[in-house]
Amino acid sequence: MLHQVLVSEVGLRDGLQSVQRVMPLQAKKDWIAAEATAGVREIEVGSFVPETLLPQMADTPALVEFARALPGLAVAVLVPNLKGAERAIAAGAGKLSIPLSVSETHSLKNVRKSHEAMIREIAAIAARIAEEPADQRPHFEVGLSTAFGCTIEGSVSEDRVVRLAEQAIAAGAAEVCLSDTAGYANPRQVKRLVRRVKAAVGAGRLNALHLHNTRGLGLANALSGLEEGIDTLDSSLGGLGGCPYAPGASGNIVTEDLVFMLAAMGVDTGIDIEKLLRVRALIETALPGEPLYGFTPAAGLPLGFKGRDA
Repeated sequence: MLHQVLVSEVGLRDGLQSVQRVMPLQAKKDWIAAEATAGVREIEVGSFVPETLLPQMADTPALVEFARALPGLAVAVLVPNLKGAERAIAAGAGKLSIPLSVSETHSLKNVRKSHEAMIREIAAIAARIAEEPADQRPHFEVGLSTAFGCTIEGSVSEDRVVRLAEQAIAAGAAEVCLSDTAGYANPRQVKRLVRRVKAAVGAGRLNALHLHNTRGLGLANALSGLEEGIDTLDSSLGGLGGCPYAPGASGNIVTEDLVFMLAAMGVDTGIDIEKLLRVRALIETALPGEPLYGFTPAAGLPLGFKGRDA
């Protein structure tokens, strides 16, 4: 088991893009600043998609500029294509992630591109990043969406996951991330697929998991990933975003619950759990009535909890 794990906050992107209401820019800045103060070291602040499609993401350039000024904070964004990547590079984002759906049906619906077209897009983005000065190039990650199952196709071939991971790396991505977009994964499947992808692309090319808690297996799946050497886990404050395909169910892993679990196990995240729990009030104020999830915020910390399992 690793002794250090990076918790990457994705609520401002994956969470807010699922919320109809647009959170005010200042509230987003307050959220970013509060999490950074709590010790969160990486935040996906938004995505560079047309604001006609996702008005919730229209202020992403301003958020990148704001977050870049916070000491020690890695600023990540999602990009759907080369045009979005060019905007992200111009804004100064430190990490770019592009979704490559393993389910080709999902890819065609999500980004209107086949696998072949997406691999060409990845290669074009990698080439564009290479044009930047070496010390200014953003980290480039390909998120293998629907890697564990798809709401359209159902089960997804693990051989296809491995093949697309190899193609993404060959096209120039620095690493891949396995994404449980629809909350289909189970712990044994996570272990098996992480092992297979690491064997295919190299242990250093798969470091992160993006897991959902749709059916209550988010933390169990995260633990399985950690046992296979994964050192970066995406999560969302309050599990913000939900899941459109499972009404009433949470979506992303709840950041507060993930950080509590890791702290209780003696795994260092650099995050002050008490400060993190206080950030939730900012979301409740900015998005009144929006469903938030999490057992730790509801129950509180155990008596005498000091962040480690004594």
